[in-house]
Amino acid sequence: MARDTHMTFVEHLEEFRWRLLKSLAAVGAAFVLTYFFSEQIFAFMVAPLQRLLEPGKALIGTGVTEAFFTELKVALVAGLFLAGPFIFYQIWRFIAPGLQERERRLAVPFVFFTTLFFVGGAYFCYRVVLPFAFLYFVEQYRSLGVSPEVRIGEYFTFFFRMVLAFGITFELPVFTFFLVRLGIWDHRFLWRCFRYAILVIFTVAAILTPGPDVVSQILLAVPLTLLYLLSIGVAYACRRKP
Repeated sequence: MARDTHMTFVEHLEEFRWRLLKSLAAVGAAFVLTYFFSEQIFAFMVAPLQRLLEPGKALIGTGVTEAFFTELKVALVAGLFLAGPFIFYQIWRFIAPGLQERERRLAVPFVFFTTLFFVGGAYFCYRVVLPFAFLYFVEQYRSLGVSPEVRIGEYFTFFFRMVLAFGITFELPVFTFFLVRLGIWDHRFLWRCFRYAILVIFTVAAILTPGPDVVSQILLAVPLTLLYLLSIGVAYACRRKP
């Protein structure tokens, strides 16, 4: 329809507002559901570190309300993941007016693959990156003869930033596919920008990982570099034919 293909700037802002409100409502509904399982979810979150601690050791709390607010944050993050497919669908509905008619039919593949790569990136971080990072950090404590005691609030912040960073960066091949289909860039452009991409990748890794933690930065930057190379392959395979 005409309104779908010729929207004013104000109409775009109004559309964005409604998509954002719907996404926030979905996260809120998911938050209410996941809050009842926040203790089990938190136990799942701390498992990579708990396995490395000495018997009888556990995370500590140093504030009166720290445990309560940590449960709220855990439920919020879990709600964000649970509402992920709906959020990606709202993103698709927002960008769909700028697509061609046949490309608008890719809503289901877009939602499926963005959700798959987002969850896949988070799971890769949980199963591969975090155990390796925690093993390194715990060994650093032991080399100094210090027993590690980690606050639950600090652990949650570290865990959330790492998992979210990997979830977002794993979306790169998916968004590359759609940007190629839209004609915004191609495989030649990505290859020419490779050296600059490496600089950007390590800068983003430094921003997304907490503190001056070189190990976490490398653990994020290396997979992101591989994803960039994969995106070049995706851009080549999905290039528009003349």
